[in-house]
Amino acid sequence: MSNVEIPEEQENIIELANESASQKFFNKSFARIFKYMLTRLFTIGIAVVVGIILTIFIANWGGYLDEIKKATIAEQVGISVRENPALRDLPADERTKVIQEMVAIQERRMGLDRPFLTRTPGYLISALTLNFGWAPTMTSPSGSREVRLIILERLPATLVLFGTAQLFLFFTALFLALFLSRRYGSTLDKIIIALAPASAAPAWFYGIFLILFFAIIFPVLPFGGMVAAPPPLTTLGYALSLIEHLVLPVLAILLSAIFVSTYSWRTFFLIHSSEDYVEMAKAKGLPSRMIERKYVLRPTLPPIIMSFALTVITMWMGGIVLESVFVWPGLGTLFFEAIGRGETAVILGTTIIYAYLLGATLFITDIIFALIDPRVKIGTGGNA
Repeated sequence: MSNVEIPEEQENIIELANESASQKFFNKSFARIFKYMLTRLFTIGIAVVVGIILTIFIANWGGYLDEIKKATIAEQVGISVRENPALRDLPADERTKVIQEMVAIQERRMGLDRPFLTRTPGYLISALTLNFGWAPTMTSPSGSREVRLIILERLPATLVLFGTAQLFLFFTALFLALFLSRRYGSTLDKIIIALAPASAAPAWFYGIFLILFFAIIFPVLPFGGMVAAPPPLTTLGYALSLIEHLVLPVLAILLSAIFVSTYSWRTFFLIHSSEDYVEMAKAKGLPSRMIERKYVLRPTLPPIIMSFALTVITMWMGGIVLESVFVWPGLGTLFFEAIGRGETAVILGTTIIYAYLLGATLFITDIIFALIDPRVKIGTGGNA
């Protein structure tokens, strides 16, 4: 009986040792990944802060921002005095004196009586928290004049539009590139190569023609907006209306980037398909799908992710005009509206939100890149 129990005990000990080693390796890898994420988050955060400081300095170049704020205060005080019966009937000299005193109080309250450099740290904190006070003329969809709410309530619309478009672009271009890599030199391959320069045109350029054809000449789709007016009352109706309004702007984004992305990624696949290890896998008789997934797609993902990240950054920068073309109620439309009304605080806040979006895009890209590329070091003394 003892001869049977000893091997079982040894086997249990070996299994426990293996589990312990696996757990230690997982903990060590997780700690290194977490450390890498914190490092990247810190460096990108520093870059965002520097960008915000530069934005504040540029916006206040020559005291321009301060003058705008002082003019806004003077206008608001003047309106309040004219609407106050007790002050409205005062003699002109006394009324002017009262207005000047009220303006001085407001300027002291906002710190405008101090030099700009001494107020820069406060501006930075306010910018990082989007604490820009109240907008004189603009309101949020819920009716608030607080600048933070005006911006944040428009943010989901932008994320829905560009999140949907980016997912469609990535997976459509990826599968189309894989398909073309198997049919190198085909008619479709030549068409994609010929259309690649068309991606030089921005998305809003295609959006204008899409509206012309599918909303005016052939009115089958809405030309703008996020949902029908008035909005559908049911959840299903709202979702269907949202999808209908998403078609044209998403299609415009796809047309502006899919051809060059497909061409570039198909080239990556062709390069890796000619590597020696791929030929060795073919000689072993491995299935073509396995070879494509394990020996072609996997090592090609890092450059594809980097290429897609650059495309996403370009989309964020061009999204302002695109949203305006489609009257999409997001940050881009808000930005143009704020420019037209001279709402400096809203303009600065929207610019900072775009800086946050760019920083988030870079951070997510870095993490994905580190996880899929074993050559990227995510800690001292080891690789991912």
